[in-house]
Amino acid sequence: MNSENFKSGFATVIGRPNVGKSTLINSLIGQKVVIMSDKPQTTRNKIMCVLTLEDAQILFIDTPGIHKPKHKLGEYMVQAAQSTLQEVDVVIYVVDVTESFGKGEEYILEHLKKIKSPVILAINKIDRVAKEKLLSAIADYSRLYDFAAIVPISATQNINTTELVAEIKKYLEPGPKYFPDDMITDQPERLVVAEMIREKILHVTEEEIPHSIAVDIEEMATRNNQDVYIRAIVYVERDSQKGIVIGAQGKLLKQIGSSARKDIERLLGSKIFLDLWVKVKKDWRNREGVLKSFGYE
Repeated sequence: MNSENFKSGFATVIGRPNVGKSTLINSLIGQKVVIMSDKPQTTRNKIMCVLTLEDAQILFIDTPGIHKPKHKLGEYMVQAAQSTLQEVDVVIYVVDVTESFGKGEEYILEHLKKIKSPVILAINKIDRVAKEKLLSAIADYSRLYDFAAIVPISATQNINTTELVAEIKKYLEPGPKYFPDDMITDQPERLVVAEMIREKILHVTEEEIPHSIAVDIEEMATRNNQDVYIRAIVYVERDSQKGIVIGAQGKLLKQIGSSARKDIERLLGSKIFLDLWVKVKKDWRNREGVLKSFGYE
């Protein structure tokens, strides 16, 4: 590596909920770091993911979807997303080409007009639409904002993701390698593990349950010099929700644990024993002290 030609910098990924931001980052990193779900507002924290290339290191910041908040957790999530816009070298604005342009897009574009960072538009899910619709979307967005570049992509199919990285690198300055080659996120393992468990709950629950869930890792320790013991508490807001998450004869909780264990073992590279419990913490999304204890600060 020629250090004189090496570039590094920060790129934030923004967009409405459920447009594929987390899927895109996992695709670029080449490993599952941030959780994915078809439920909107899956991502709650700013999560930094590290992509190290021969000639550059890009620090991607995955943000919660920008939306109109309905509770203190929602306010925190939107603030977390918006605060990154002023702090980065380049903004990647992800839109879903299968969805029609709406007030959410208008809201984000108004915010983008207030920042100085270059903005790259990533038009996602192009594998699901005809070419005419894609060309129409490119023309429409071009009229609304002066983007540094527009890159049509499919995060799930890895279409044009290399081209997107090439565009991002154009806006990075020569700089150091901030993190070691094998590091893929700045998040502590406990937080990533908690998020992996929460993802599995999102996949198997409906209605208000997904948004009422928080996961806290109470204990994470190596036992017998090989297995990792993890005690995780799943918090819900009401007693009725607790019954739903546990399921008849505890079947749903067992399914959640079994599914989460596979992802966590891949992450940690060792066998784990996952001890899952469900507890009620009433109205936790509107309690500042509880939000801070869960890492939403």
